[in-house]
Order: sequence, then C-alpha cells, then structure tokens
Amino acid sequence: MMQAGLAEGLNARGWAVLPGLLDAAQAADLAALYDGADGFRARVVMERHGFGRGEYRYFSYPLPPLVAQLRQALYPALATIANDWQARLGQAARFPARHEDFLQACHAGGQCRPTPLLLRYGPGDYNCLHQDLYGALVFPLQVAILLSQPEVDFTGGAFILTEQRPRMQSRADCVPLRQGDAVAFAVHHRPVRGARGPYRVTMRHGVGTVLSGRRHVLGMVFHDAA
Repeated sequence: MMQAGLAEGLNARGWAVLPGLLDAAQAADLAALYDGADGFRARVVMERHGFGRGEYRYFSYPLPPLVAQLRQALYPALATIANDWQARLGQAARFPARHEDFLQACHAGGQCRPTPLLLRYGPGDYNCLHQDLYGALVFPLQVAILLSQPEVDFTGGAFILTEQRPRMQSRADCVPLRQGDAVAFAVHHRPVRGARGPYRVTMRHGVGTVLSGRRHVLGMVFHDAA
C-alpha cells in the first residue's frame, strides 16, 4: 500500500491493511521461531495476568533479520502520519524520520527492552481489548502481521479494534486478514475531525476467541519498553 492509501485508511478508521507484506514461506518461518530456545527475552501467559488466554514471547536484541528489516522499513511512512496526528491534536512532540533515531530517544529515556513479539493462540484462546504503551515515550501506531492461514491453520480469532468517542457508545471493527497480511493501527488515540476541529478518540485492540487450530501473529511495536 502506498503511503497515501495507508494514511487514508488510518485517518478514516484508525487502521489500514497492508496486503501480502510477507509471503507464505516467510510467514511460516517466523511462526516456527516461537518454539526456539533462543532469541527471546520473556514469555507471557495471558491468563496469569488477566490479559485473556494464549501466550506471547518478546524478542531479544539483536532481532531476527526479517523482524529488524520490517520494523525499520515500516517506520518512516508511519512516522509521517504520526507527526500529522500530533499536529492535529496540538501536541508539540515530533517523531524523527529514521527509526534508529527514535530508538535512541527511547533508550535515553530508559526504555531499552525490545517490544516486537510473537503471539500464539490455540482453541479457546483470545486477547482482551488493550493498548500497548510500555513507557512514557509511545509511538502512536503499530503493526500486526498474521502468520497463519485462516480457515486452514485456525478458525475464529478475528482481529478486533474498538473506538470510543467522547459521550458516544463504542464502535468495533473486525479486520479481515489473510496469511502474510499486516494491519497498521492506532496504539491508543487518533484524531477525528469534528465540527469544532479535530478531537481525540481512544482506540483499543484485541483478538476474538480462536475456535480451532493455532493462530500465530508477529506484533510490531515501534517504541521500546521501560
């Protein structure tokens, strides 16, 4: 998707699909990393923390080459959109054009732990609606890439986004994804045009219940964790 189409989707809905970001072999290779003994800094079982059911593992530095390449390549277009959102919401802070420069700012502020992660869901697993913040310095957009093939590797497990506008009921979207597709979406807030100018709406994301099989996802957060 060209940057204009990416911005159009994010501005209209708070999310946009990037179709075919990975081919089937790349997606399968990344999913297979989940069972590796090395390359991760932490494993989280969601049920223990009230996050839902399922589990995920955070990569350690250095990231796997494809994960590092994706993080670096996706960031510049998203930074342009993020800076436009900052301006529309009256925020003074701006994000640098290069991801390595943004990471330097994260690390200078004590946010040094890598945040890209692999998630695994089995039958009955789900992810509660949430926001991936991790520290004071937050990049307002993130990306999730579906590594498994719907209706073949798993059933159910829809990716869900909700939007809460002031004094209104919440709105939900189920994002259609195929294996290798990515969805870019707002981490916590996005600007919406109102009669008196832009205003802020709150976004959350989660995953519906997986009915059968296994669902693997690569989560790409662009700020590091405290």
